[in-house]
Amino acid sequence: MGDKHVVRFEPVGIEIEVDEDQNILRAAAEQGVQLMHGCKEGQCAACKSFVLEGEDIEYDSYSTFALPDYEKDEGSTLLCRAHAYEDLVIELLNYDEEIIRSGLPLTTGTVEVVSVEKVTHDMRHLTVKLVEPNEIKFFPGQYMDLVCPGTEESRSFSMANTPNRDGLFEFVIKVYPGGLFGTWLDERAQPGDRLAVEAPFGTFTLRQNRSSRLLFVGGGAGMAPVLGLLRAMAEGGVERQATFYYGARTVNDLCFEKEIAELAPQLKNFRFVPALSEPDGADWAGETGLITDVVKAHETDLKGVDAYVCGPPPMVDAAIATLTQLGVSENNIFYDKFTTTGEQEGEVGP
Repeated sequence: MGDKHVVRFEPVGIEIEVDEDQNILRAAAEQGVQLMHGCKEGQCAACKSFVLEGEDIEYDSYSTFALPDYEKDEGSTLLCRAHAYEDLVIELLNYDEEIIRSGLPLTTGTVEVVSVEKVTHDMRHLTVKLVEPNEIKFFPGQYMDLVCPGTEESRSFSMANTPNRDGLFEFVIKVYPGGLFGTWLDERAQPGDRLAVEAPFGTFTLRQNRSSRLLFVGGGAGMAPVLGLLRAMAEGGVERQATFYYGARTVNDLCFEKEIAELAPQLKNFRFVPALSEPDGADWAGETGLITDVVKAHETDLKGVDAYVCGPPPMVDAAIATLTQLGVSENNIFYDKFTTTGEQEGEVGP
């Protein structure tokens, strides 16, 4: 272990102690401070903050798309890649006081594969059962790190289930050609296989002290955390008005429509609006086009709405731009960018 330093977060006035061997985000999570974050790999910029005091910071590799050199020179930082080598004062640019003090403890454990179901040509529904410990606490919408068997490499996947489901966890995983975890999942995974895991991560969680209308925008494996939130809303009797816009390429890329239809009567004034960007002459009577265009066609004034966006980074960025144009406050947009792991264009080393 290295030397320890104090990092103070403003404007919330929270201090933590950070070991030089830990990135700041990780140290905060271990101490129950839930800072805004997404990929934890320096790609999504969700944890971008500003250094008010101190400058002795070292970085793990990150994407210069997430932190351009000029922003770094001006004082911006990525908490998921930053190591403090002196005491620091950090201004949080993206934070939620309801969430920041409600962090659950990070827990490591072991799970066992129950089933792998093919839900589209490139997405799999993975169900695992907790072997140890007895419980891993999380909030619906958060994600878990799973270590690919036979390696030390972990991958992050959002949980589609609600807590306390007899130790079962569900994931909707997009399989990329040549991907480490996807290849294992498609070619070698069997019921009974065991994986090391750690959770919870992420801040894509329902803000409980609000009553405003909800708008969900998802694409691809972004189905998973929204499904988790909808299931939790149905179980908890949440009566907030909600609309879920989901974008897919073709009709064969849609999944979980039946369950969402079954959840709808349990939710107050809920609408599910799937859209196909490439209907290709299919017998499809629903919406077509990019999901952001569909949102524009259906919505005119979104002031006061809480929006949750998850999916590939280009979709998330486009959706955030669309939602702000339609009146959603940036402070009320919560998002997960489903980045892919691996060497990224624009990545810089430590």
